[in-house]
Amino acid sequence: MDKFDVLVIGSGSAACAAALRAAKGGLKVLVIEKSDWLGGTSAMSGAGVWIPANHVAAAEGVADSREEAMAYLRAVGPDGWAEKEDALWRNFVDTAPRMLRFLSDNTPLDFRVVNEPDPYVEAPGGKLRGRMVSPMPLSRRILGRFGARLRRSTMPHSFTYQEATDHDLYHKPISAGLKLWPKLLWRWLTNSGGQGTALMAGLIKGCLDAGVTFWLEARAVKLIQEPDTRVVGAEVERQGQRLKIVAGRGVVIATGGFEWDAEMLARHFPGPLDRIGSPRSNEGDGQKLAASVGAQLDRMDQANIYPCLPTRYQGKPHGLPIIFQAEAHSIVVNRHARRFVSENEFNIGEAMDARDADGSPTHLPCYLVGDSRFLKTSLPFRWYASYERGWVKKSDTVAGLAAQLGLPAAALEETISRWNAFCAKGRDEDFRRGDSGWEEYKAHGPENRLKPIDRAPYIGMTLNRSILGTKGGARTNERAQVLRPDGSIIPGLYAAGLAMANPFGTRAVGAGTTLGPNMTWGFVAAETILHQNR
Repeated sequence: MDKFDVLVIGSGSAACAAALRAAKGGLKVLVIEKSDWLGGTSAMSGAGVWIPANHVAAAEGVADSREEAMAYLRAVGPDGWAEKEDALWRNFVDTAPRMLRFLSDNTPLDFRVVNEPDPYVEAPGGKLRGRMVSPMPLSRRILGRFGARLRRSTMPHSFTYQEATDHDLYHKPISAGLKLWPKLLWRWLTNSGGQGTALMAGLIKGCLDAGVTFWLEARAVKLIQEPDTRVVGAEVERQGQRLKIVAGRGVVIATGGFEWDAEMLARHFPGPLDRIGSPRSNEGDGQKLAASVGAQLDRMDQANIYPCLPTRYQGKPHGLPIIFQAEAHSIVVNRHARRFVSENEFNIGEAMDARDADGSPTHLPCYLVGDSRFLKTSLPFRWYASYERGWVKKSDTVAGLAAQLGLPAAALEETISRWNAFCAKGRDEDFRRGDSGWEEYKAHGPENRLKPIDRAPYIGMTLNRSILGTKGGARTNERAQVLRPDGSIIPGLYAAGLAMANPFGTRAVGAGTTLGPNMTWGFVAAETILHQNR
């Protein structure tokens, strides 16, 4: 029997933020990771971190406030969510700036402001700049023996988030490489990376320096409770043995989503699914553990849904998150061959995942359709499309393409004709593609907004949901304490990140809406343990 003060299950950003804060508070902390790779989904990410009123932006003279952030969240959040989530939103807004400063002071992480607006910048409290931050590159070597076990990504982490955006890496990979080659060479020589590599290298290094213990290939299979139902540890399978880990001050569940559990995924996300872009170890362990001790599971139909290109990861088919659906000379249509959203819409994943009253998908299956010029816009697209032979369909006529995709030909011809008319007018009268501040920023210039589809061969492909992480799990209060269905607290049990009923669901309020809140709730869980669980 091993004894610690705090057991953290999972090793991503939420887990490490919790472990670091608890360890810096003087507690003995164990982090267990069931796979043989540290860092979870966070290590694979682009490491955009959405934190309102943060100190990094303030140092650059960017004005922001908690009041503006709350106004923004309340304005853009899903209808009806404020009633249940407002207290969690408030605590996030109050705590997130302090969490970011804590990480800056206690890890090697060097956060910089990303020149990216809030996606709904026109809403009350929206900001053109300042709430998105991302780390500068760090070497994996700072992790010592764990450096080789930091999870790799399908994304090009030789670049920082800002570099990938500024140099339009998706459209101009060769040009970007040539412009940045001295930096890229140095990072290769020093085994350094930006984005999720830097984020998790910095967090794990901070944890190691604070005395946190990490176990790889250690899977929690059962929570241990005292007679009064307090959770005091877990049974863990490691190296062929079943061990009891006592954690007298608390257990933090931060295991990620459940998207690789086929039964859970089918139950909560019925309908077509293109790809998954997270580690295969995200099998819902945390959700199952929480449910086993009576926790309420909530928001199970929410996820980080984002277009993904096909790729391979660790030898198996995988999804690579990239905005490829907003290219010139292309549109997105539903199963009725009708447009239903702006292709530049930040939350296009939410639109694709719309449900009818009975829970069945409203629009799926969805498709991207375009003309011959679409394929000429991006070398990476053609490269990644080759991983899934037969995905891209071609035809010399719109009717022929409709037949290949299984769409009604007359409806598709009418939709494309309507789109072409908008292009001639210079305005999308249905969904205002390119009109918002976010869409203007992402369009890389007004000339890329509205382009007709009128040059054969015509192309088409599925564009269904791809999931980077589900966002449902144990319902918590604003202090990250896990709750039962009656609202009572399960003492000693906490949840954070994608293993909790995430107060920021499928509708993201910024490109870093996953990582910013995830780390904040890990931090909150540790603060609750330190201050309330004596």
